Amino acid sequence: MKRLSLLLMVMASPSFAASGPFVSLRNTDFVVLLAFIAFICVLLYFGVPKLIGKLLDDRAAGIKSELDEARTLREEAQELLAGYERKQAEVQAQADRIVETAKEEAQAAAEQAKADIAASVQRRLAAAEDQIASAEASAVKEVRDQAVTVAVGAAQDLIAKQMTAKSAGGLIDDAIAEVAQKLN
Repeated sequence: MKRLSLLLMVMASPSFAASGPFVSLRNTDFVVLLAFIAFICVLLYFGVPKLIGKLLDDRAAGIKSELDEARTLREEAQELLAGYERKQAEVQAQADRIVETAKEEAQAAAEQAKADIAASVQRRLAAAEDQIASAEASAVKEVRDQAVTVAVGAAQDLIAKQMTAKSAGGLIDDAIAEVAQKLN
């Protein structure tokens, strides 16, 4: 069955469809076959298959070198990415340290401010107590001065009531004698 189908296919080819003998220059199919064989021979003579093979090998080598270069670039890119990720991690750690340091400094500044405020309050309390003591002493002095003034006024009134002209003259004489004694 296979042989029969093969025979029928060969017989159905255009060369058998032509009229007249096949091996004749009048048969166009034979001329085309000869031209095709001559073309193939010329291609083989000039080494076109080797040239095509060389071009394909060169193309394959170029593709391989491009793939190697792409692989190298990919590895370099991965190394750069890893380096940038390390740097990013270092920068993040540094930023965290800076934030932590800033928090500690802010807390220390707040504590210092509290201490300064407490010291200021103590100073103001002490100043207020000093002012109160000074005001109290001033008030006591004023009350004493007033009491002395009242006592002197009362003594003056009492002495004026009890004093006679004779006793006033004796006091004046005593005072003059005391002054004269102190001046000498």
